Amino acid sequence: MSGRRGAGAPWRRRRPLRTRLALAASAAVALVAVGVCTAAFVIIRYAMGHQLELNLTQSATLVMQQNRDQGPGVVAAECRYLSAPACSQIVPADPADDPSGRYALPVTGAVREVADGRRAPYFSAVTLDGRPARMLVQHFKDGTAVQVALRADTVEKGVRQAAWMLAAVGGAGVLLAAALGYWVSRTGLAPVARLTAAAERIAATRDAGHRIGLPAGPPGREDELTRLAASFDTMLGELEQSVTAQRRLVADASHELRTPLTALRTNAELLARADRLTDAQRDRASAALGRQLREVTTLVNDLIELARDEEPQPLVEQVRPAALLEHAVGAARGHWPETGFTVRTEAGAEGLTVPGVPARLTRLLSNLLDNAAKFSPPGGPVETELTAPPGALEITVRDHGPGIADEDLPHVFDRFYRAQAARALPGSGLGLAMARQIARAHRAALTAEQAPGGGALFRLRFPR
Repeated sequence: MSGRRGAGAPWRRRRPLRTRLALAASAAVALVAVGVCTAAFVIIRYAMGHQLELNLTQSATLVMQQNRDQGPGVVAAECRYLSAPACSQIVPADPADDPSGRYALPVTGAVREVADGRRAPYFSAVTLDGRPARMLVQHFKDGTAVQVALRADTVEKGVRQAAWMLAAVGGAGVLLAAALGYWVSRTGLAPVARLTAAAERIAATRDAGHRIGLPAGPPGREDELTRLAASFDTMLGELEQSVTAQRRLVADASHELRTPLTALRTNAELLARADRLTDAQRDRASAALGRQLREVTTLVNDLIELARDEEPQPLVEQVRPAALLEHAVGAARGHWPETGFTVRTEAGAEGLTVPGVPARLTRLLSNLLDNAAKFSPPGGPVETELTAPPGALEITVRDHGPGIADEDLPHVFDRFYRAQAARALPGSGLGLAMARQIARAHRAALTAEQAPGGGALFRLRFPR
């Protein structure tokens, strides 16, 4: 069995799925058609033979009723004609009691045994005048038996005709099964063929913009292939966005790194000729080189942080946003001494906790506070607030600077995006993008909006 299966496996692998499905469907329907025709033939043959035996039983009963006083001998011998009544005769158990005339039906030892009561009645097939017949032998009276026979060629002819008709029906069923199997394979696997073509096209062109585009059925009634195609289209959409974002990130990173790397090379070449510089020039070049190295290091670290999709689970713990906010504001006061930071915590939110990584959440709040301080006017306040609305925990950071222009609001969290008013300010445009990524990793929502009365308002909302 294993050898046959192993030999058939390469054949199956060489055949397309459509061919294998058509053959499987055709074989299944053909098997059913042949099975039904075979069962019908058996039933018809049994029914016709059973009807002939019922006729023999009725004829034997009639013979015994009409010939109660008759002794052994032939009762009727005209059954060589189809329209004639059954041949019948009475046979004694003792051959010595046989009549002088010849019997019309064959008499065997089994017939004598039925007449003597030593054997039960039985049916048998005999030949009369070269034609098939069916005979019944049944016990009569006083050691005699009745033999009754009817021609069976009509039954055999009917069985043969039924066999030919059922064979024709079975053959037509097999052909219809083949046609239906081919149709099912073509229509049923059409979405799979389109899916395969789309995958091959994407693999060849590396373009994730292709879509299968199967028409959607009624809601909740789509078949499995339609749902598979829709899921594949969704996956392609996500892949296209990921590839686009990756290309944009590489392009933006190369653009942002080009300037500081050029400055680093210039200052390095300048310091290589330090013997030609004055002490003041050498100190300025060294300070610029150190500052640019820190900027490049910060930019690279930010890119590495942005490359992480989620927070490491072993570092997740229950943290108090109130304590994190106090800590982040305290650090921001040291970085921005000219900015007045205020913290307001709602009474019900003081002791609440959320799951998260403390260092990452602190980085998120620090980015928001640095961004607010960067755009605040000298001496302007930055207001922070922690509240507990129903089902959530919310932190807001507001500045009183120029705010966010309407055309910049949809892109404020994009990587390397810098508004027109921020081009002259320090930074790489990654702080807010990193803040939103950290928020999403903690299943929180970070949004930006225009603050009432001017300035920008950032809202960080944790679900509870």
